[in-house]
Amino acid sequence: MSSLGTSKGVLEIAKFGLYVTIPMVLMYTFANNTKNLQKFMGNQSYIVYPPEGPRPQSPEELREMALKLVLLANHGNPLHGCMILKATVKSHDGRTDGLRTGFRVSLSFMVVASFIPMASSMLSGATPTSLSSARPASQPRFIQHKQEAFWFYRFLSIVYDHIINPGHWTEDMRDDALEPADLSSRNMRVVDVGGGTGFTTLGIVKHVDAENVTILDQSPHQLAKARQKEPLKECKIIEGDAEDLPFPTDYADRYVSAGSIEYWPDPQRGIKEAYRVLKIGGKACVIGPVYPTFWLSRFFADMWMLFPKEEEYIEWFEKAGFKDVKLKRIGPKWYRGVRRHGLIMGCSVTGVKPFSGDSPLKLGPKAEDVKKPVNPLVFLSRFIIGTIAATYFVLVPIYMWIKDQIVPKGQPI
Repeated sequence: MSSLGTSKGVLEIAKFGLYVTIPMVLMYTFANNTKNLQKFMGNQSYIVYPPEGPRPQSPEELREMALKLVLLANHGNPLHGCMILKATVKSHDGRTDGLRTGFRVSLSFMVVASFIPMASSMLSGATPTSLSSARPASQPRFIQHKQEAFWFYRFLSIVYDHIINPGHWTEDMRDDALEPADLSSRNMRVVDVGGGTGFTTLGIVKHVDAENVTILDQSPHQLAKARQKEPLKECKIIEGDAEDLPFPTDYADRYVSAGSIEYWPDPQRGIKEAYRVLKIGGKACVIGPVYPTFWLSRFFADMWMLFPKEEEYIEWFEKAGFKDVKLKRIGPKWYRGVRRHGLIMGCSVTGVKPFSGDSPLKLGPKAEDVKKPVNPLVFLSRFIIGTIAATYFVLVPIYMWIKDQIVPKGQPI
């Protein structure tokens, strides 16, 4: 090979290294430095998820906490604590039935030990503190804003139904997720909030007449795709904001929102609006992502958009005033139930409106003012970094599909 050819090859490798390294370093720097991140984000205000509440731990954190509590409950006996931890880890793998007893024993010690610091603080008159660490005061995600989401879907709408849905939101998943919504009459009035290209709406009109369905989304590019679908020709299609719905109070029999909550700056406000527009006895069904436990997936999830915990969904519904709140887990079949990487569509949460009128929950002003001027450079930087993070979750279902093909059926992947 000539020296010129060698030089070009080295240059190409160096360029590739820069392309990969720079965005990764940027994301890592901002994810681990709150002050830098706040400056970079233009000091915008954000909602805490949940407000001033604890953040549930990952399985790894729970195991570590279990060991500490077991040691505390057994007056610092390390041998016993290690035996229990070993049993817990093995039973978590799901491969040794006989050691599941160890997990139950360690869980019992966790419950007993958890009362020790609580009782101590109560007796001393102190306010008991949560064992969970709270979320940071600001937890921004780069595409969790209406303006970034608008432009994100400006381009994604071109390939959404053909590239994104097959890996994250299949027809059988959609039908499974809509089952708890109880679409039991063709005469029901249904609003599909964040309806996008109408993929979820196609599942709704299987049970409800299209003329009774309204599709709402902030992206005209997504709605243009919905208008092209023949079964949705009679649906009412409008642009709007999920946190400020253009419907009167006590308007609809069913509220459905799939794949939209992750872009709401204030999810609690959006679910409060769901309560308001429903009739008494009406049911809301929110389908959305779930937070990953695997460290790398957590990193990219926090960079991209909102991935709520299952507990957060339930809390938002209950605070809004919903009763009979239920959560159903969903996911692609080839994942074999694996949820550690998070899921773009991971659960279907439903709740029933018990009383007519607005939600009893009172909230302050909206978290994001879309009319407020935005620094173009800041916006572009957020958009690019968020899109890079999103690419990771395009690759995850491909990775899981390959594992499903390689690993024998019946074995964990």
